[in-house]
Amino acid sequence: MDRDSLLERERYQIQQIRELEFEELQIEEVDDLNESDDDAATDHGYRGAASSSEFTFDTCLASLHTYLGEVEDTHHRLAFLDGGAVWALPLFYLEGAVLFPEATLPLRVIKSNFVAAVEKALHQADAPYTIGVVHVERDPDSGRIRFSTIGTTAEIRQYRRLEDHSLNVVTRGQQRFHLRRGWIDDDGVPYGEVQIIQEDLPLRTPRDAFGKLAPLSNLRSFSHPIHHNSASESNSEESFDSELSLAEMRMHRSAIDSCYGYDTIDESTSSDDDKFVCESELQLGRSHLNEPIGSMHLDCERRNKKANLGIRNKSISGSQSCKGKGLKEGPMVTKLNQSYGVPRAFWPYWVYRMYDSYHLAQRAAGMWKQIVGAPSMDELVKKPDLLSFHIGSKIPLSESIRQELLEIDGTSYRLRREIELLESFDRIRCKNCQTVIAKRSDMLMMSSEGPLGAYVNPGGYVHEIMTLYKANGLALTGRPIKEYSWFPGYAWTISNCATCETQMGWLFTATNKKLKPSLFWGIRSSQVADDMR
Repeated sequence: MDRDSLLERERYQIQQIRELEFEELQIEEVDDLNESDDDAATDHGYRGAASSSEFTFDTCLASLHTYLGEVEDTHHRLAFLDGGAVWALPLFYLEGAVLFPEATLPLRVIKSNFVAAVEKALHQADAPYTIGVVHVERDPDSGRIRFSTIGTTAEIRQYRRLEDHSLNVVTRGQQRFHLRRGWIDDDGVPYGEVQIIQEDLPLRTPRDAFGKLAPLSNLRSFSHPIHHNSASESNSEESFDSELSLAEMRMHRSAIDSCYGYDTIDESTSSDDDKFVCESELQLGRSHLNEPIGSMHLDCERRNKKANLGIRNKSISGSQSCKGKGLKEGPMVTKLNQSYGVPRAFWPYWVYRMYDSYHLAQRAAGMWKQIVGAPSMDELVKKPDLLSFHIGSKIPLSESIRQELLEIDGTSYRLRREIELLESFDRIRCKNCQTVIAKRSDMLMMSSEGPLGAYVNPGGYVHEIMTLYKANGLALTGRPIKEYSWFPGYAWTISNCATCETQMGWLFTATNKKLKPSLFWGIRSSQVADDMR
């Protein structure tokens, strides 16, 4: 989408906001909504407006952070910093948020030293418009702050100077880094020496998973070949195959052949790239199962040097050599391959697929769509590293769990952990008293970016909130307030845990009857327990 289209879309959305402001305000009474009666909450909540025709709120408005007022675009997009490079960056430490690459972070900068930090970031020569963001945790007993060692660089995309010398800033996460040390400069600006993390490249079945030597032994029984009749699995395999390059396709097919005990060889395997595949086509025979490991490796090396590979030289012609024309398919050859074929991979293919980033991305995206109800994520599935960051930044869990996801090195490992969390995520509990506030099915998408997002209040405190159409065990405090609402057209009311009286978040109520849903809840992720069951 070009810049003109984006500007036109923003103008349209701003016009929608102005129309909301001119409509007659009709704030609903919500004093009795702190009861845990499910039916009452359902009547007022999203379940009564489940169809798309009744959901009238434009979810793109929340992601624009219009409550910050007009902000100036920096028109600057920084190229990614080199992995392993060390930089000195102005440092922002946040107690209420965990920033991931590609996530949006709004800031309300009030303190003079942080205002100076933004000013220095805007004019620094080495990495202009860039700050470092780290999550901090405060010890509830001593009050001490503990800095996380893994943070994220953030690029300043928009900012605005106010009359009171404060700044409204909108940033976007870029790259993870290790925080090596921190200090305060002469102007009181917090700085950090950070080392950019070199991210791994998400791969399909790793190329180095297939050794140049044959595996130690073929311990599987070939008397009963494995057949897969599942149509869904077939479709998934076809979709997976379509994404492979020619070389990767050969690897993929060789792995499948090794799993099922078939050794199909054609002329394409005699290329230089796949020479080791042919040379590993050793017919070891069953007697080798009892040989010592060392002798088997020596035997493999001797056999790789021979021009004619096979265990029955008298019955198999020299044309069966890998350097020849290849084996012709037939009953005799098929039976021989099923009986004596040796896997080319050191483990069955399904083992490698457990850590295949693209396969894991498909699983995670499918679960995310099923649980959250998000639209198609096909583009992100093609970029598993970005998908892992997207889910990590939007998954409605506690800050500590999401910081754990940020610190995981390796796309496949992060995706595997996210899949595990999505499978076990079922309840949202109060961090202090473990009271169940909501269920997974109560989640609501009020922002186009996902069910969890970062917002900043007038005092400069950043809150990450998950949006729910229904919540239990909460008590309201005060009256609805229209000013500085994160969701245009909604008024907010503070909500506390009815058991321990901790502030859990806010209730948002529509200020006119045309806006649907008529109300929803925003729960702070910093007050959510790690226990999800």
